[in-house]
Amino acid sequence: MAPSHARVVIIGGGVMGCGLAYHLAHEGWTDVVLLEKAELTSGSTWHAAGQITHSTSSHALGKCVGYNIDLYSKVLEAETGQSVTWHGCGSLRLAYTDDELDWLYQTISVGKGLGFPMEIVGPDRIRELHPFYNLDGVKAALHTPDDGHVDPAGAAFALAKGARQLGVEIIRRCRATNVTQQPNGEWLVETEQGPISCEHVVNAGGTYARQVALWSGYDLPATSMTHHYLITDTVPEFLALDAELPVVRDDRLVSGYIRMEQKSGLIGIYEKANPNTVWEDHCPWEAENELFDPDYDRIMPWLENAMDRMPILAELGIKREVHGAISHPPDGNPLIGPAPGLRNYWCCCGTQIGIGWGPGLTRELARWMVHGAADINMREFDPRRFGPYADQTYQVTKAKEDYLLRHEIPFPHFNRPDGRPVKPSALYDDLKAEGAVFEEVFGHERPRWFAPEGVEAKDIYGFRRTALHDIVGTEVRAVRERAGIMDISAFAKVEVSGPDAAAFLDRLVPNRLPSAPGRIALTHLLGENGRIELETTIVRLAKDRFYLVCAAFFEQRLVDYLTYARVNESIEITNRSTDWGALALNGPLSREILADCTPAALDNAAFKWLTAQEIEVGGHHLWAFRMSYAGELGWEFHGPRDAILAAFRAMKAAGKAHGLVNYGSFAMNAMRMEKAFKGAGELTNEVTLPEADVMRFVKLDKEFRGKAATEQAAAKPLRWVCVYLAVEADGRSDGNGGEAVLADGRQVGTVSSIAYGHAVGKLLSFAYVKPAHATPGTRLDVVIMGEPRAATVLSQPAYDAESLLPRADAARVAAQ
Repeated sequence: MAPSHARVVIIGGGVMGCGLAYHLAHEGWTDVVLLEKAELTSGSTWHAAGQITHSTSSHALGKCVGYNIDLYSKVLEAETGQSVTWHGCGSLRLAYTDDELDWLYQTISVGKGLGFPMEIVGPDRIRELHPFYNLDGVKAALHTPDDGHVDPAGAAFALAKGARQLGVEIIRRCRATNVTQQPNGEWLVETEQGPISCEHVVNAGGTYARQVALWSGYDLPATSMTHHYLITDTVPEFLALDAELPVVRDDRLVSGYIRMEQKSGLIGIYEKANPNTVWEDHCPWEAENELFDPDYDRIMPWLENAMDRMPILAELGIKREVHGAISHPPDGNPLIGPAPGLRNYWCCCGTQIGIGWGPGLTRELARWMVHGAADINMREFDPRRFGPYADQTYQVTKAKEDYLLRHEIPFPHFNRPDGRPVKPSALYDDLKAEGAVFEEVFGHERPRWFAPEGVEAKDIYGFRRTALHDIVGTEVRAVRERAGIMDISAFAKVEVSGPDAAAFLDRLVPNRLPSAPGRIALTHLLGENGRIELETTIVRLAKDRFYLVCAAFFEQRLVDYLTYARVNESIEITNRSTDWGALALNGPLSREILADCTPAALDNAAFKWLTAQEIEVGGHHLWAFRMSYAGELGWEFHGPRDAILAAFRAMKAAGKAHGLVNYGSFAMNAMRMEKAFKGAGELTNEVTLPEADVMRFVKLDKEFRGKAATEQAAAKPLRWVCVYLAVEADGRSDGNGGEAVLADGRQVGTVSSIAYGHAVGKLLSFAYVKPAHATPGTRLDVVIMGEPRAATVLSQPAYDAESLLPRADAARVAAQ
């Protein structure tokens, strides 16, 4: 019989649910009930191939897989006595092309920062490690010797046993039938053995996760895709081997992996055509250990390639076919964290590679639930990265796209075009006609860069410099020398109004609120533990009306933060992110351009820096904020979509005589790096305000959420601190983020952002390093494409260090 109450109820007994139960117990929460409708692992976990590799270019995911390999190989079996059957055979990821080889070098650059053993080896060494693979066309491989594979069911059973040992209750053959939130905020989980009320509910439902979420009104974005792996008859050549061969990941030709399975061969394929969905609307509750008939027509081109690559398998029969369902979110990343708009409802699902990623991710989710923040940056996993726009049509379209990309090169800034545009701004058609190349940010279409005459408006990819380097440089220099205009409608835009709006916000933010209408302040929102939730600009539009702007992907996080912080205050929270657009005009000639479009006075006396006014532009009224993320004289304009479109067209017409250019997010990022403006890569849930080195935005003489933790963090030695670096540029590659920072050959930090500053001719970076290496002038090395580059800690922005340009008056600009 199920208990009537628990602190946490976890729905789902696969590796994700068992992993979370285990880690919650290790974090001190043992009043936990895990419900499984059938037997543990009977969904997707049991039929997983069970592989895990250090080969990842994601710094956050890398931290997870490093923990997972240690857990499986050293800890879990010793702790629980449950066999996990760890095979530490290592693995090889092959490169046939220069781009694939660059991917391996980027992986090395990230892996060094995580302390992973890995090296790039040539064909001779590959042949020593794996004498049976056809290496025709292979340039090199990434060898990760500590990789391996594990028995999926054994690993999940061990996690479950470890959780039970610490007091977690696991109830099998008990299906949850409904989940509703009660008036007191608790959740009621109805089950086949009676209702359970709980403070926290966790959806670890795997292929059932979406339909479980719908009980609570949440359309969780995940779709079940089917994946094949095949096991051959015994391979005679394997019988005499004393050691297991490494797993081979052949992304180009096999679109999957080949390994030993005992003395047989195992071939896993993610076909690059005709991906197959199942259970789009409903996964049958009676499904248990469900597999589908193999579809050889679908996978045959890649299976034939696999046989060509491993000729010793070609004449063997197939003794087992595994064709099972795996959950895919729209972008391929797991859904780990709070469900949007549902307080204390947590997602622990959408994990394509549950065995490889699950334990580390569930450890971080447990820390998030218990302590208020994970210890790694959860931005790429946070379910709130999707909004209501991610409906079922979008989910299915993007899941298919993700499946097809599973074994493609993960280029930096890789664009996923299927199912778009989703939320085009009012400027979309105009910008597209002018050569814009767009990216999707929380459903919004934002321009990345603009194709000049003679260049196709199509993404240009590479780990090293491409033709895009000069295109972005031209945009940057045009903004710095003349003026540029950018559609920034993708920003999250939330209004807080009402009699208690000022008091409400003031008790949350560490900086002072804007003191009067028309004033602007930059501040941060924190958890009670002092970790950074997000950075926001606050504009006071009126005595009782405030306007908050932050990065697009934090829209739902901002809305939830404000909503949950409310305590009987008389306020209204209005999300204007889609209904309003926004536009930025920057550059030394921006005042002249704007003056031709508005009757408003624009000199310093009439329109001061860091102030806001409602003005008329192009015949429409909108809000103008005198501020500039580019670090130039400039304004942002916010208002209804039609007003923003009219303002854009008016400024474009007026700007022709002044050399006004369009620019995109790539140029914006380069300019913010020149100005040493920290962004979302620096201001994460991993760090406190002192660690991020943003205490100048903190007023400790006032109360704010997270103040005690902030003071404690400032009073004791910091774990790390954010520094600004100038890095040696070699003219060929500029890094992509996540690279290791070294001091005397030892890893002392990690790059959070890196970009070339075209106006200053320097490669610039932010990095988190140990405090002993944070003093300006300190010499360090940054590992870029596998090679260390000299770097120096800077004390001030590389461009306009005193920030004189944004405050320039008309006379100064005219004299330039």
